[in-house]
This record gives sequence, structure tokens and C-alpha cells, in this order.
Amino acid sequence: MNFKIDTKDIFYVISLNETKLTANMAEELISFIAEKQKEEQKSVVVNLIEVTEIEDAAIVSLVSLHENLYADKHSFVLCGLSSEIKKVFGQKGLTEKINITPTESEAWDIVQMEEIERELDMDFE
Repeated sequence: MNFKIDTKDIFYVISLNETKLTANMAEELISFIAEKQKEEQKSVVVNLIEVTEIEDAAIVSLVSLHENLYADKHSFVLCGLSSEIKKVFGQKGLTEKINITPTESEAWDIVQMEEIERELDMDFE
């Protein structure tokens, strides 16, 4: 799988350089993220701007990744989805369950806002 990773202070941005996201590629991505999380726990932004096709099993894997990261108190945001890919997520009822933004910049904003929310929740405990 061809991708680029950009490490920020509190999150990683992983930009896929593929036009199709298959189930095997999604599993490879999840394994890579799991390894990165062992090094340093961070939130994750996945930029799918190059992706024009996605397999259903890959979507299931991304949903699972989302759930696992949030269980560990980290954010997960998908950005740059083509209209076709966004439509597939919408048909599966996932656009309300997963953070999806048009741009990477907006994804960064969500990660930062959720980090602040987590910090504020900790202050009240």
C-alpha cells in the first residue's frame, strides 16, 4: 500500500496514494496504525482524497478502527472523500457515526476540538 504519513503534535495524518482501498489494504493500514500507536498514542486523520473506489470490507475495517481509537480516547477523522465514496458511507448510515470532513484542515480542527473536550472532561473528574 502506498501512503504518506505526516506526524503532528497530537495526531498522525495518513494520506493514501491509491485510487482503490481494498479490504487487504485497509487491514494493512490498521496494522500500521496499531504499530504507530505502540510508539506513541495519538489521534488519526486518514486522507482519502486519491481514493475513488472502496470495498465494503474496507469500510467495515475503518469503522472498527474508529471505534477502537475512540475507546482509547483518541480521535479518528476521514477527510477528502470523493462524492462517490461519501455517498457509499451515507448509504450505509455512517456519515453520522464517523467524523468525515471535506478537507484535511477541517479534520485537524476536529481532532484539536475533541482533544480539548477530553482535557476538560478530565478536569471535572
